[in-house]
Amino acid sequence: MATIDRQATTLALAHALSAAERGLAVIPLSRTKLPALRSPHRDDPTAPPCHGECGRFGHGVYDASTDPHRIRELFTAAPWATGYGIACGLDPHHLIGIDLDTKSGTDSSAALRELALRHLFTIPETVVVLTPSGGRHLWLSGPPDVVVPNSAGRLAPGIDIRGAGGYLVGPGSRTEHGVYGTAPGTAHLAPAPCPTSLLRILMPPPRPHSTAAASTNQQGQGLVQFVLAAHEGQRNTRLFWAACRAYENDLGPELTDALVDAAIRTGLTEREARSTITSASRMTSHRP
Repeated sequence: MATIDRQATTLALAHALSAAERGLAVIPLSRTKLPALRSPHRDDPTAPPCHGECGRFGHGVYDASTDPHRIRELFTAAPWATGYGIACGLDPHHLIGIDLDTKSGTDSSAALRELALRHLFTIPETVVVLTPSGGRHLWLSGPPDVVVPNSAGRLAPGIDIRGAGGYLVGPGSRTEHGVYGTAPGTAHLAPAPCPTSLLRILMPPPRPHSTAAASTNQQGQGLVQFVLAAHEGQRNTRLFWAACRAYENDLGPELTDALVDAAIRTGLTEREARSTITSASRMTSHRP
């Protein structure tokens, strides 16, 4: 059972309500940075996809709200929550998060600067959230008619994108590794508009029609082989990466069984494999 830290929960709720006043829709998070409320359909593998239509809590970003009463209800249902997530892609900010990671051993800040030079854009002054691991989250605002997808490492190693259907850990959240906080001088800012050139590369490239079938088949086989080549200690990571690539290229549903079979052959259980692929689906899927 989750440990309850009432002080941390109270602080998280206060920060979440403050974010909601700025128009940011929020959900409670656990110390693991995952949604604190589990899916009410988790024990029913035959349940159709539900984004909260059932009326119960536990649908991740689909629970997100700016309504103080609903937010309090969410935190009451999750008294073990120590943080909050901010849903991306929603009115009025259509938030886009640029996650500059440090755990991958790469200099993601340098990679972003290289992208800026190559594509001729400048990151504007905006909200910056500092992570306990030394990473940074840059908050940008997108156009209301553009759906930016989530991605992991597609732009460059160590750069993840949080778009529609994704969320950012809010400042003030307490996790297993420490507390998230805003960088000095940025807490009062609103998310700055995303530069047009950056927005262009955040969108997945169009797929050529003439060779789509052959390219899709070849790419699917390559992702499966990538999983099969995994050694102990990297099986789950490789499967997650391959599943993210599959969903980003609209291959997720048709490639799931093959990826699961490949993961089982490397030593994962079917349950572990399907759970990892589901996480990849949530990370990269578009918000309906």
